[in-house]
Amino acid sequence: MKAAISIRYRLGVLVRVLAGVFGGYAFAAALAYTLARALPMARSEATTAATLIGVLAMPAAVIWIFAVVSARRALAGIVIVTLLVAAAGWLLGAPA
Repeated sequence: MKAAISIRYRLGVLVRVLAGVFGGYAFAAALAYTLARALPMARSEATTAATLIGVLAMPAAVIWIFAVVSARRALAGIVIVTLLVAAAGWLLGAPA
């Protein structure tokens, strides 16, 4: 007979899915924003390169979220990393 899946397990999966969708998107956007400001090339080229890297960063973030031991650690990790990357982009200032 199948063992019943607990509510705690289901909530953990739900938190990971939401963290993957929204947190992964926020991380990819923050990374693209920061890299577009930091890369030493023409603005259009830097934006394109940063966007391509951001597109690769989102699935990497989702994979990491599901690889972490607990949903709480995954959520805290993606929030902290996203805030740090966004802060770095903000500190770089407006482009010249």
